Amino acid sequence: MKRLVKYQLEDGSSIVIEVDDPEPEGPVRAGRGDKMTEEAAQKFEEALRQIKPATVAIISTLRELSDSPDEASVEFGVKLNANSGVIVASAGVEANFVFKLTWKRPTPEAKV
Repeated sequence: MKRLVKYQLEDGSSIVIEVDDPEPEGPVRAGRGDKMTEEAAQKFEEALRQIKPATVAIISTLRELSDSPDEASVEFGVKLNANSGVIVASAGVEANFVFKLTWKRPTPEAKV
């Protein structure tokens, strides 16, 4: 079920985001209720900070590779939720992370 959630920003402004919530089980009342937009439980930046520990762990692990890559990128989706903030988005049951590592080996001609 999609709904609108208003997130306050640290600078005092706000942003309205359409979020997906799990479909409720059992009967659901019809109608839009008395509020079109729901206030988020935390500021937008606070919600985004929740992914920092996972991001730091991924970067630290990639840096520990014995033959570390010249370039590394990680892609993952996030979902916003009015109550819990940020959730790592999944494709199916498990979380979906895409890692791209690039090693740029010098060519023999490049060695002088």
